[in-house]
Amino acid sequence: MLLSRTPPACPSPSRSTLNRRIWAPSALGLTLLLVACGQGSAPAAGPGAPPPAEVGVVTVALTDVGLVTELPGRLEASRVAQVRARAAGIVQKRLFTEGSQVKAGQALFQIDPSPYQATLASAQASVAKAEANLMQAAAQAERFKPLIEAKAISQQEFVNAQAAQKLAEAEVAMARAAVQTARINLGYAAITAPISGRIGRALVTEGALVGQGEATPMAVIQQIDPMYVNFTQSASEVMQLRRQLESGQLKRAGSQAASVRLVLEDGTEYARPGKLLFSDLTVDSTSGQITLRAEVPNPKGELLPGLYVRVRLEQAQVANAITLPQQAVTRTQQGDKITVVGADGKLSQRTVKVGAARNNQWIVLEGLKAGEQVMVDGFQKLQMMPPGTPVKAVPWKAPGSAAAPAAAASGAAPAASAPAAPASAGQK
Repeated sequence: MLLSRTPPACPSPSRSTLNRRIWAPSALGLTLLLVACGQGSAPAAGPGAPPPAEVGVVTVALTDVGLVTELPGRLEASRVAQVRARAAGIVQKRLFTEGSQVKAGQALFQIDPSPYQATLASAQASVAKAEANLMQAAAQAERFKPLIEAKAISQQEFVNAQAAQKLAEAEVAMARAAVQTARINLGYAAITAPISGRIGRALVTEGALVGQGEATPMAVIQQIDPMYVNFTQSASEVMQLRRQLESGQLKRAGSQAASVRLVLEDGTEYARPGKLLFSDLTVDSTSGQITLRAEVPNPKGELLPGLYVRVRLEQAQVANAITLPQQAVTRTQQGDKITVVGADGKLSQRTVKVGAARNNQWIVLEGLKAGEQVMVDGFQKLQMMPPGTPVKAVPWKAPGSAAAPAAAASGAAPAASAPAAPASAGQK
């Protein structure tokens, strides 16, 4: 009997074996997925990390800062002369252009000289007559000399001859004085400029009768180079300043309270500095103010008398002071705040004490030391960074300086990316 050989049947896999075969590749895929997710959420490190954001800073340095007081003032011509008629008569000519520059001695008006010329001629004739009488009296006195020695005439006759000679000499002197007076009056017929300066409009016209009983005003000449500026300052401020100067808290800004700057009505500063001339010794009893006067050059005639200006007066200086741009200081009710950049690039806020302002800068009295770096520009970048992120400090240059374009370029990037922030927020 032949037995049939059948291949042995493959054993059927158990449930545990099937489970291992099914979950083995799934576990591997899950592991790879978790690793991939972990790599996507991990912060980038190494050479591919972004550089720290750049912020503009200023390095604190000690310097002498002038204390500037701004006061209201009014301009005034340094010399003013009123041209008046000192001789009576009819105005024949006006010899100047209104509003022009005139020189001392320049002819301005011509008054009819005919009456004064006649008076001069009469005075000259009187001189000739007096000189003729003097000649006759002198000759008679000379003839009487030998006669008195010979006793040919009386002593009284000789004395009378000498007296007649003296009287004739006096009449000649009077006649010559009358000639001089007539010449002076004739000179008054030609009105001349008493000083050099700018002349205004004519106050009289041709044909006007002037000088009849009073010196008629005819024009006004003002010398506007240099100009005076008159202003007032509180007496209490002046006394406090003097005490600080005497105690050594402040030092003098110059031999005469340093320079004076003018701010015009449109807000621009006049290019040429002036100097303080004097301070009045009397305090106004009604306002408690002290009057001061400064002199300002005005070669181009840009400043005009009567113009109201703001006077920036530097009277003292603070030694070893610290100044910061005004945009670096945040003024709050809790105090004045600044942002300091440490050596490690970390930012920290600090409260400081701020004094007066000068040239768009605050004078810092307390809270800073020399060598520290204060953040001035780049505050917009901090809004996009987590707290505690280090930054890179770069020197800040004020707008208008040589490095201003570079600073503007660095500050333009945050401004351009700022509108993208709401869009990213909306995508979230």
